[in-house]
Amino acid sequence: MRSIRAYFVLAAFPMSFAAAQAPAIQWGPPPPLFVAGAKFAVLQGDPSKPGVYTVRLEMPNGYKIAPHFHPTDENVTVIKGTFLIGLGDQLDPAKTKTLQAGDFATAHANEHHFAIARGQTIVQVHGEGPFMLTYVNPADDPTKQQAKARK
Repeated sequence: MRSIRAYFVLAAFPMSFAAAQAPAIQWGPPPPLFVAGAKFAVLQGDPSKPGVYTVRLEMPNGYKIAPHFHPTDENVTVIKGTFLIGLGDQLDPAKTKTLQAGDFATAHANEHHFAIARGQTIVQVHGEGPFMLTYVNPADDPTKQQAKARK
């Protein structure tokens, strides 16, 4: 009898803990390093500062992230949709791996990679901040395109 009670106590604890930790996700525009059209949410930490961060990126069908790299590992979990991820300096859909909801991948520090969303796609990214993204081809950097448009 004792072990059955312990089971019910332990089974109830994670659910109440998870419910207490689950505020509504607040979506907004992505940082300027991303092409317009996506939504962005910070779940944990501050990606612009040292320390652990967790963010989500919601992308419409066909959204592309040009070849880029990061100074730290980038850990990606697909929450919804299909996320095509590829390695290299050119965005080439034929050279991608298909990740579905629930799949996980790590882009290692300084590894050149790119991505494409198929259907509405949400990915969760976590890592060690500060989060930095450098485009392989500087012309792909939306912040540089915005600076040209202002001139």
